[in-house]
Amino acid sequence: MGLDPGKEAQHAALDKIRKRVIETIGRNMDLYGISLSTGHLYGLLFFADKPMTLDEMGAEMKMSKTSMSTGVRTLLDLKMVNKVWEKGSRKDLYEVEYDWYQTFTDFFDIKWRKSVESNMMVLRKATDEINKMEKEYAEDPEMMEMLRKDKAKLQDAFAYYQWLDRLIDTFENGDIYKLVPKVPPREN
Repeated sequence: MGLDPGKEAQHAALDKIRKRVIETIGRNMDLYGISLSTGHLYGLLFFADKPMTLDEMGAEMKMSKTSMSTGVRTLLDLKMVNKVWEKGSRKDLYEVEYDWYQTFTDFFDIKWRKSVESNMMVLRKATDEINKMEKEYAEDPEMMEMLRKDKAKLQDAFAYYQWLDRLIDTFENGDIYKLVPKVPPREN
């Protein structure tokens, strides 16, 4: 026995709204370097009323369990979903992290901290190499001028990455919310 036609139309309208949001989330996840299908998976979990298994996600999205596993692993690594335990269930269950502020902060920390550290290491090494070259080419004015200009560019870049490192610190310690307060959650 199915839903009455009025309820069926209500559910169809709600599904249409959810699908539009899920599609948009999927497209926007590209900003985070996340595939469209993994973005759709996040959207599915966002609207789920309860934690879901890989099998349930696969059935809902009509994708293989392997694809679901890869997508969930990506979302777990980025702290966008959580593995949860449910009494009586032997399968792994997953739910979305609903604190979008924390999700953004975690993502920003994970991705940007790694990038900053890598770039600063390269800049330090390049500066050390230029310092050695300055000693070697001290008598060559043309080369010294090029080295001086490059060293200044490296110093400017290094200063930027030091600033970015401090910005990441504000996300990690929560000071960012003193500068840009969170919007209070709305009452249900």
